[in-house]
Amino acid sequence: MTEPSTQQPRRSPLPPTATDTDSGGRSTVPLDSTAQLLTRVTAQLATQLSLVSRNGTRRPMHRTRPSDTPRLPAAPRPSPAEAAPPTLLVVAHGSRDPQALRTVLALLDRVRDLRPGLDVRLGHIELNQPLLPDTLDGLRGADAVLVPLLLGRGHHVKHDLPAAAAAAPSVRTRIAAPLGPHPLLVEALYGRLVEAGWDPADEGGRRAAVVLAAAGSRDPDSAQDTRRTARMLAERLGGVPVVPAYASAATPTVPAALRALAARGRHRTFVASYFTAPGRFASAAASAAPRTAAVPLGAHPAMARLLLHRYEQALSATAPSEMVSLLASA
Repeated sequence: MTEPSTQQPRRSPLPPTATDTDSGGRSTVPLDSTAQLLTRVTAQLATQLSLVSRNGTRRPMHRTRPSDTPRLPAAPRPSPAEAAPPTLLVVAHGSRDPQALRTVLALLDRVRDLRPGLDVRLGHIELNQPLLPDTLDGLRGADAVLVPLLLGRGHHVKHDLPAAAAAAPSVRTRIAAPLGPHPLLVEALYGRLVEAGWDPADEGGRRAAVVLAAAGSRDPDSAQDTRRTARMLAERLGGVPVVPAYASAATPTVPAALRALAARGRHRTFVASYFTAPGRFASAAASAAPRTAAVPLGAHPAMARLLLHRYEQALSATAPSEMVSLLASA
């Protein structure tokens, strides 16, 4: 007799398929394998259904994504509001008076206080450093708005600034209008007069008058701007006469204007200094005043607001024709 074999029958390493049956035709697939099969069938059916749109058409294969593939967030696009604004480049005339540069720098500090984060720079037409071409050279590839620290239209605004901008093609520039005429400029003039002793009780008085002392220019547009500012200041003073006078290139001179007012009985006269900073012309005008003359406009708070206003005005003028209009009629 042979001993019964103790060797176990071999099992297939693969799970039985749905076709495995016994001799009686019954399925030999275990229950857990049946569940796995149903899971696979359901997943395949879901995949096929995902390829069909609601209207019954078949979606292209490349538009589908596996449901278990994480969708990466889109890279954030920089907002236009987050882009750095153009540089505010203040263009001053320049003076040999050392106090002039200190005054202009104090004004720029006021502008920075009003607009933190704005790049504010300085360039001079002559006599002081930094000169405008040097400042523009340091802004290569950038945007800048040239805001003239000048009180009216004249040769510097019409010719020097456009020429400097054209000589710096690597800088995208806009040129703002000069500061005057403007109500903020009149407010600064009024404030300086009050500091010099102007009494509001004088407003409307028959003995009071003001001489608006300006640098002067041969350009008729410049003289027109000064006369307009004089009219606006007279309105601010309640109707007190304001006579424009000039330190050079135009008439009347400051002493001549004072004499003419005295001849009309206007003996309580003040000199309003229509200069952005101390200098030779401002000193000459002050020396002619019968009493203390108002100091130049300098770093008056209204001047800082006006610089920013001209900057924003230039930014809003997108067309070249609008920029020409600003320079011609501001």
